[in-house]
Amino acid sequence: MEDAASRLARDPRYIALVRKRGRFTTILTIVMLIVYFGFVLTIAFDKALLARSISGGATSWGIPVGLGVIALAILLTGLYVWRANRDFDPVIDVLRAEERA
Repeated sequence: MEDAASRLARDPRYIALVRKRGRFTTILTIVMLIVYFGFVLTIAFDKALLARSISGGATSWGIPVGLGVIALAILLTGLYVWRANRDFDPVIDVLRAEERA
């Protein structure tokens, strides 16, 4: 007799869900890595760029750019949660309900 995991692994809806979610998370990961490593590499190789003062004040451009990196991480997390709630979770709920039935 076939177990539940084997049936689930062959279900076309589950396969589509895994592909769609995988593509989406890969895109979000790439965006975050580009921004984060771009920030770190800018600090490493062109400190003067982010050390420039904002309108002659005491705050440099590095502070708002660094906060922007943090804000992007929060935004991408929110985007993933929103998409998971809207697109991924309903499919999982249907598959789970069918398995329990």
